[in-house]
Amino acid sequence: MQTLAPEIFKTYDIRGIVGSSLTVDAVCAIGRALGSAAIAQAQKTIVVGRDGRLSGPAFAEALTDGITRTGVDVIDIGCVATPVTYFAAYHLGAHSCVSITGSHNPPDYNGLKMVLQDQTLHGELIQDLRRRIVEGDFVAGVGRVTRTDVRPAYIERILGDVRLARPMKIVLDSGNGVAGNTAPELFRRLGCELTELFSEVDGTFPHHHPDPSKAENLQDVIHALWQGDAEIGLAFDGDGDRLGVVTQDGEIIYPDRQLMLFAAELLSRQPGAQIIYDIKCSGKLAPWIRAHGGQPLMWKTGHALLKAKLRETGAPLAGEMSGHIFFKDRWYGFDDGLYAGARLLEILSRSPDANAVLKALPTAVSTPELNIAMKEGEAPLLLEKLQHLRFAGEIDRITLDGLRVEFKDGFGLIRASNTTPVAVLRFEADNAEALARIQGLFRDAITRHWDGLDLPF
Repeated sequence: MQTLAPEIFKTYDIRGIVGSSLTVDAVCAIGRALGSAAIAQAQKTIVVGRDGRLSGPAFAEALTDGITRTGVDVIDIGCVATPVTYFAAYHLGAHSCVSITGSHNPPDYNGLKMVLQDQTLHGELIQDLRRRIVEGDFVAGVGRVTRTDVRPAYIERILGDVRLARPMKIVLDSGNGVAGNTAPELFRRLGCELTELFSEVDGTFPHHHPDPSKAENLQDVIHALWQGDAEIGLAFDGDGDRLGVVTQDGEIIYPDRQLMLFAAELLSRQPGAQIIYDIKCSGKLAPWIRAHGGQPLMWKTGHALLKAKLRETGAPLAGEMSGHIFFKDRWYGFDDGLYAGARLLEILSRSPDANAVLKALPTAVSTPELNIAMKEGEAPLLLEKLQHLRFAGEIDRITLDGLRVEFKDGFGLIRASNTTPVAVLRFEADNAEALARIQGLFRDAITRHWDGLDLPF
């Protein structure tokens, strides 16, 4: 495995192009490395689940082969949403798991999200797996494989926790992702009347890409809401760990505003609690948290990094702009789009007008995540050039993760993605004129320091 593609070992997970950078042999070797790391932590069992991608079954077989060759047992839970795999690690007492998933990436991608001893692997822990493979540093043994279905237990666990105050009519879009084999049953049993969109699990994603952070992927939900009498729309990404929300009249409620609603409800029960959010979130969020008696904490983007910060601080709630919401309150602290959707409906069901509740949340003029396509390794170089600039009207800058420049009437953010070779940007302002000004400052700075980029703003 000396030719193992180093670029598949990302900050939060392992991810690559099927048959090219990520092969069956590579996944087997990763299994051997992961099993060896588990043995070093006295872990004897790893749960393995997979999303609905076409490469999933072959990769699950290869991963299982690699893990069991180290003497670690595997519990195969089949084709399930990533949060169901995380749940299984707790429910089955394994405390370690792998979800084979390409998340929100195109169909030719796949990857692995990994947990050992209740800790999501990221950063150096992932690089250590690569080291083991390169050095052949594997433990040898013979592990067993068992199979079980944990979806019924997962659904019952949520039904035992969440109660709707009244029945609700909702649009539910699984985007042909793996959430489609669990979410419809869950929300029906919670007391919802469903308009289902694309619940059939299909790894080719024939209708739209399963990424609810992009407005174009929520158009089917918006149209269904306009045409019917549902009061809210929920959408999930390809592996079910992220949530998209649309109001009855078609407004997208981005995750930082979702987090406002969750924070207010939680702080009514836990005054003074810390709420963690990522650097891409709205400037309206921290004042909202303080106004409701909480302590806001901005942190780096990335599901593994936020989970680690949640674990470190003991905070009961965290969220990031991409749609990952983490409840330690009443739940386990992992990101779960289905559970977040259930908690959202629990809050909204207490009001006769869910639309009004959502639209009353503070807002600003903003962009969704914007991506600048670059070659591998170029985005960090661009960031390095921009870090030394001063922007007209700048009142503060945050370099926690990329560069977030604060102005009196908004902010601009640019950071290097840890999962794909792109620079990620987001802008927010009090009005359209301020937004255009801030974008113009960033546009001028980028074009002065890097030629030939196709800017999406």
